[in-house]
Amino acid sequence: MIKVCFLGPLSTLGECEYDCANLSELKETLSKDERLTDWLKDCAISLNDEIITDLNTPLKDGDTLFVLPPVCGG
Repeated sequence: MIKVCFLGPLSTLGECEYDCANLSELKETLSKDERLTDWLKDCAISLNDEIITDLNTPLKDGDTLFVLPPVCGG
């Protein structure tokens, strides 16, 4: 299982665990959650503290991912 943590405006979703083989499979799983549909296209994904973009990136038991929505500051 991998742990997925949601940050910023998505932090109300807390932490969840999923059984996914790669980033593509995780994105497909997350896209089924209506609360995430509008966010996923703009979010970055961090795997064990490193931003990843390759949908073929393998995931393994114990990995921690963060869903990072875009932020703006003032």
